[in-house]
Amino acid sequence: MNNLDFSAEPLFSWYVVALAASGILLLGLGAFAFGVKFLPRILAIAAGIGLLYYAYYMAYVFEGGTYTLYYKLFVLPVLLIVYMVKAIVERGNAKAKEKETAQRMAPFNPNAPQAPYNPNAPQAPFNPNVPPQPVADNPYAQPVPPAQPGQPQPPVA
Repeated sequence: MNNLDFSAEPLFSWYVVALAASGILLLGLGAFAFGVKFLPRILAIAAGIGLLYYAYYMAYVFEGGTYTLYYKLFVLPVLLIVYMVKAIVERGNAKAKEKETAQRMAPFNPNAPQAPYNPNAPQAPFNPNVPPQPVADNPYAQPVPPAQPGQPQPPVA
């Protein structure tokens, strides 16, 4: 006997559907939330099984009469989902930070493939007020002749 009739009892029917959806979601999180501690995963699986059983009971075994909507049943799934999503995100951030640290600490390998030159990469803006830096090892630098008294100083290249 199927008790789901959205035209006769929509609240009851949606309640049963919400129970089943919460149970399936908790089972999935408990089974596949790698990196989350053991106890919350077991609790999520147990709550998921319980919610699925209760949804099955209400949909197929319940004979009618009075029933009570337990809205508190949806507090535990919400808390577990928030906890598990937070733990999964924190684990992902920790892995990314660990990978970044490992790359930063790795010794330089000149034979490793390097990123190609990108002429469109952002560069520091040109500032004409900064004096030019002397180039010590430039074999092509032209010597600047000494300035004559009263003559303007040539620009430094």
